Amino acid sequence: MIIHDFDDATPTLIDLNAFYGEKRHLTDKCLVIFSKEIHDHLLTRFPCAPIGRIGACNGYTPIYAFDLNGEQVAFYLSAIGSAIASGSVYEVHWQTGATKFIMFGSCGSLNGDLTRGKYIVPTAAYRGEGASYYYAPAADYIAVKNAPAVAAILSDAGAPFVTGPVWTTDSMLRETAGLVQKRRSEGCIAVEMEVAGVQALCDFYGLELYDFLESGDVLAESGYDAGGLKSANHHLGKLDLALEIAKRI
Repeated sequence: MIIHDFDDATPTLIDLNAFYGEKRHLTDKCLVIFSKEIHDHLLTRFPCAPIGRIGACNGYTPIYAFDLNGEQVAFYLSAIGSAIASGSVYEVHWQTGATKFIMFGSCGSLNGDLTRGKYIVPTAAYRGEGASYYYAPAADYIAVKNAPAVAAILSDAGAPFVTGPVWTTDSMLRETAGLVQKRRSEGCIAVEMEVAGVQALCDFYGLELYDFLESGDVLAESGYDAGGLKSANHHLGKLDLALEIAKRI
């Protein structure tokens, strides 16, 4: 079973040197962006220079850098989903040297009354995906260890937020009523698709993840409400907070 596939006793066979050459050290911080609108806004807001690219047979994802208070910060537009998002973090680390990743995206709320009008700082993630089991021993949840640091920065910035566990899923199309209720009963306040895998990879390779979310759609007992999804996906307020985190860590 996949939950037993963590193997830290034998060597990894794939070497990124074969794809990207020697590891580089260009910057220490990187923004992981999921919104094309936020990504393109950043390209126009700052003078940006390409410093690498994530390559695959279906195309390339550019990695850019810009100056933030005298420090180079990298960023790229991440694919959605735990497996690709986590692997991309390490490929970007290899090409740029970044060890601190600020990840911010949208999520589905499991408690609309609690999360409405507030950002969400995940404290742990239910491992309802596959990638995390290759980077950490089997367990239902993985701790998001830098949650207190993110919460402190949001608090200092005057941004409303709540903290709590989230549910990382591999398939939003299979967020059934039964599973939503089960995760809610365990204390999960939101559902998203990357945190567990990215946190597990960061823990394995000694990288740091700083994550926060904005809820858009709501999965409630009364039904499904997607009314706030577009705003949550592309709200530029998240970028301003991510930049503040980049300055402070």
